Amino acid sequence: MGEQYVLGQGSETETHHFARALLTDLATLERMLESSVFDLAARIGAEQEMFLVDSNYRPAPVACEVIHKSQDPRLTTEMSRFNLEANLTPRLLSGDCFRQLEAELHEVVTRASSAAREYGADVLLTGILPTIRLSDLTLENMTPRPRYAELNRTVLAMRKGLLQVHIKGLDELFVTHDNVMLEACCTSFQIHFQVAPRQFANLYNWTQVLSAPLLAVAVNSPLLLGHRLWKETRIALFQHSVDERSEARQRREHPPRVCFGDRWVDDSVLEILREDIARFRIIFTREIEENSLEQWERGQVPALSALKLHTGTVWRWNRPCYGVLNGLPHLRIEMRALPAGPSILDEVANAAFAAGLLKAHAAQADSPRLEFRFDEVKENFYAAARHGLKAQLNWSHGKEIPVTPLIREILLPLADQGLASCGVPAAERDRLLGRIRERVDKGQTGASWMLRSLDSMPDSATREQKMLSLTAEMARHQKSGKPIHEWPPARFQTQSFQSATVADIMSTDLFTVGPNDLIDLAANLMQWRHIRHVPVEDESGRLLGIVSYRDLFRCLVGQSSNEPAQPLVVASIMTPNPETTRADTRALDALRHMLSRKIGCLPVVDDEGFLIGIVTESDFLRLAEDALSASA
Repeated sequence: MGEQYVLGQGSETETHHFARALLTDLATLERMLESSVFDLAARIGAEQEMFLVDSNYRPAPVACEVIHKSQDPRLTTEMSRFNLEANLTPRLLSGDCFRQLEAELHEVVTRASSAAREYGADVLLTGILPTIRLSDLTLENMTPRPRYAELNRTVLAMRKGLLQVHIKGLDELFVTHDNVMLEACCTSFQIHFQVAPRQFANLYNWTQVLSAPLLAVAVNSPLLLGHRLWKETRIALFQHSVDERSEARQRREHPPRVCFGDRWVDDSVLEILREDIARFRIIFTREIEENSLEQWERGQVPALSALKLHTGTVWRWNRPCYGVLNGLPHLRIEMRALPAGPSILDEVANAAFAAGLLKAHAAQADSPRLEFRFDEVKENFYAAARHGLKAQLNWSHGKEIPVTPLIREILLPLADQGLASCGVPAAERDRLLGRIRERVDKGQTGASWMLRSLDSMPDSATREQKMLSLTAEMARHQKSGKPIHEWPPARFQTQSFQSATVADIMSTDLFTVGPNDLIDLAANLMQWRHIRHVPVEDESGRLLGIVSYRDLFRCLVGQSSNEPAQPLVVASIMTPNPETTRADTRALDALRHMLSRKIGCLPVVDDEGFLIGIVTESDFLRLAEDALSASA
């Protein structure tokens, strides 16, 4: 998430001072690009984002404690207290660089896991954690750093309303949220490629072209809040989660800060940076003590702090980066679209595939615009995010081709040539690119493994039980070190009364009535769905009451005893303001409450009284039956 020590937009004077520094940095970079001072070596680096989970595979908000305990300078915070980021060592793209990258990934993840265990937690690599709930995405779980609080404040102020997420896949998800913590659902494995300034435009354009097949073979985020959406749902979610555009700016089709881009780069990285300044308002400022242009004229290499801070608030899926390493400035292309996981070996294979393709195209002088229309390249990217290995892409000269033969027959040989040109040994190329080939041949990405695993689980299991089983198996396979194409479907795991929460066993596919609905409707719902309780809610979804089969029985008895006929609406017989529970309540505590109050169900509500589920006697019987079966 970039620089931590930031200020808010502050006074007009402070904002103007930062804006001047930003424009000065851009002018300085333009001068620097005219020189020969840049590091021209081809290097590769990476950022590993990860989740922290507790013993029930739910988010564990202990990131600050883990970082302090580990004493590893590579570890840093992310937006939420249940995410970590590791910044890995940049290394020359040659020889055994991928072996070194893989070894460092294992080392840093092991250190983070070891520190996390001191707090009853562990590390998990996945694009979106299947067990995450909306109740986890609160400001209480936001990392206490100025950057994150200011981002939240500014985005909501600029948007002038709640954030909205609407994603359609196999299921449909529509969520409104009052903070930017939805972004904390997303973790990635971001690959950095250092490129020479004169090659930047051509290689950036090729990176845009290649992003679709690279994403298609790496998809690992098909689930969000229990819904089956895109194969890489992060792509849609990240855009929505920090979308500061007001309705007026959306009507003008102003681009979001999370974007793919709309055109080719013609000549220079400056084109992208100028657009980032022109289109996107300043979110953060900080005190800029040095004038970068004066530094450059004195023979110093400036940090361009203002430029880096601003461009760090524009999250292009392929983002240009400026940095200084060993006293030399350099340019990087940061590939942000690939998810974390499913295994470290899979991530390193993805990095090798991407690096090989870029190196192969670096040797070509031809621009991709000779073969591709930009709109087709952009369409390909989102098709890959939606469909993964089942995507159809518009490839060279508009020819439509399924992504699997494209990867197998065209791109893998190209990547092999590119890696060979870097001096990567043949055995290493076979090992890593072979993982990509096996993934394609078996049609098993992280996303398809999750969806197939869910399909194999019992229909009677609740959504929460399935998500827990899936995540537990993901953690087990990840620790084995096996790549995703070797993972068998996840086994369904039962829970004990001791560990289960109400969320694990409650029903969320609810049939409800309104207070003015006919009693006959409630009666028929019970008969059709074989249920004994029907919640009553208002038009906004707030719980008003509950109708049970006993309420209906008393109504019928009253009518059959020649008493005045009861009004035929639900409000006349419902139990108003019924006993309720929370999703995070222990199942055993909820059962004890039901027994003590002699009630057969508990509606589950959120903090604002909105109905989110119901737990009944039948749910506890099913949990007990599962536990008995597991112990038999």
